[in-house]
Amino acid sequence: MDLYNGFDSNYRYILVAARRARQLQSGAHPLVATDSTKPCRIAAQELEADKVKWETTPLRSANPLQPTAVPAPPKSGAA
Repeated sequence: MDLYNGFDSNYRYILVAARRARQLQSGAHPLVATDSTKPCRIAAQELEADKVKWETTPLRSANPLQPTAVPAPPKSGAA
């Protein structure tokens, strides 16, 4: 299976295209000259022309196999 240019997975391509299509539906202007009026087609053309910039951010997910450090409650002075 071929990947779309610049994407690490086809799933990520679909996510980026869908988000851009929603932006177009909400009134954003197309970044490419096109005869199409369909937001999904315009988003795909913009991605093909490398006009849409996107980036990934690392997830801050907790690994269930690795416990997270929790500070111990302060010790009371009474003994």
